[in-house]
Amino acid sequence: MRIYEGIDEFGPVNNPVVTSGTFDGVHLGHQKILKRISNIADELKGETVLITFWPHPRLVLYPKEHNLMLLSTFEEKAKLLREAGIDHLISIPFTKEFSELSSEEFIQKILIDKIQTRKLVIGYDHRFGKNREGGFEYLKEHIDQYPFELEEISREDVDDVGVSSTKIRHALQGGKVAIANGYLGRSYELNGIIIKGQQLGRSIGFPTANIHIPNDYKLIPCDGAYAVVVNVEGDQYNGMLNIGNRPTVDGNSRSIEVNLFDFEGDLYDKRVCVQIKEYLRPETKFEGLEQLKQQLKADREKAISILTQK
Repeated sequence: MRIYEGIDEFGPVNNPVVTSGTFDGVHLGHQKILKRISNIADELKGETVLITFWPHPRLVLYPKEHNLMLLSTFEEKAKLLREAGIDHLISIPFTKEFSELSSEEFIQKILIDKIQTRKLVIGYDHRFGKNREGGFEYLKEHIDQYPFELEEISREDVDDVGVSSTKIRHALQGGKVAIANGYLGRSYELNGIIIKGQQLGRSIGFPTANIHIPNDYKLIPCDGAYAVVVNVEGDQYNGMLNIGNRPTVDGNSRSIEVNLFDFEGDLYDKRVCVQIKEYLRPETKFEGLEQLKQQLKADREKAISILTQK
């Protein structure tokens, strides 16, 4: 997959089959669209082109809200799109100036003049252009004016999947990991770098590695303990993750800490990918370190049981 940072970098390709959207999380609903454009491209002996926008439009249009948490960073999204077989990913910088582009200008300047779209495939609820004025109905009404074919992923098709990025966010924020993973078609992931922590876990036999997530807009699931699988430079380890303020040890800031099973070595400054498999329990304040230690033993046994069945 080739990635273009802006439409100006894009050059002509064979019979472009195009779709457009933010594709946050690349969930099952998105995957239905991706599969469809790939099938059409095969039929036309063409190439798939996905247009997305970065940063997310809401982060630009409503910068004071600070409430939009995304399921995927751009790097995570690009990886998922590559795995889905997309040939070309165009990342258009979303600015206030770009948001003023009318739907007709978007169609003419980007879809027709620059990409030379052969066929456009969009979801029934996809909107584009200034004030979200454009959509399938607008395109259908004017299709005779355009040199490309149009196909809609219908409401029935999307509703059959029954998934949205919003539903996934709510599930993760409510500790409903199984539901979120079902909607995603895979485990929800956190990608970060190991940093030095207080090393309190070592004193009770459960050494943990603190994970720094460099993107403040990335959605972190609700506080609690989780069964996880962690990829460390190509090697995978089972483990358990804690998200929260560590009330038993008077923690005053939210942290993400992972305890890897059957691992020995130094993790500092290494990049890790955490696959969140299941929610174990909410974060709890215990009477002391001994009680915490006993709970961690129980968490470990539960996590091992879960992960050996996955």
